[in-house]
Amino acid sequence: MKKVILSTCLILGFVSCKKENSTPENNSLTTDSTATTATATTPTAQTVHLVEYDLEKANQLLQSKTNDTVYVTNFFATWCGPCMREIPHFKEKMAELKDKPVKFTFISLDDKSDWNDKVVSFGEENQLSKNIVLLDGAQLTPEFFTKNFKTWQGESIPFTVIKKGDQMDETVGSMSKEQLDSKLASFLK
Repeated sequence: MKKVILSTCLILGFVSCKKENSTPENNSLTTDSTATTATATTPTAQTVHLVEYDLEKANQLLQSKTNDTVYVTNFFATWCGPCMREIPHFKEKMAELKDKPVKFTFISLDDKSDWNDKVVSFGEENQLSKNIVLLDGAQLTPEFFTKNFKTWQGESIPFTVIKKGDQMDETVGSMSKEQLDSKLASFLK
């Protein structure tokens, strides 16, 4: 019963995010001092390879690590207006912090049917292909949320978690540039 309720909340959260036509920039996974290895890729006609994660791999990505890297993980969908409005803030911070131990990962919760066209186009247009991970939202379980987050239960996106060691910050909803700057500054002290 809990799975049905949580799944319904997740679907309603996605639906509540206004679907907009927008054209974001390029798509890719970045590497840093603790690069994440891919288990599978979804090839496209443009030879852009997006990485698909199952729940186990997503859990590994979200686990706290004992290194000096700050991990910024943003759950989004290309149809989500608030998600698309905050992406430029993330891109700006990525450019600003490119020589710092910060890893940005964007987890797409788009429908699988949109992975090879909408998500690939989004990644290419925003030059984020190396940073995007595909996750089938239909596979998300209540255990996934309780294992990885203190506050987020999958009710809405965007959702961002920032981690460094045992330090963690969660934001449900869109972040302004100032909020993102402030949160990242607290992790880079």
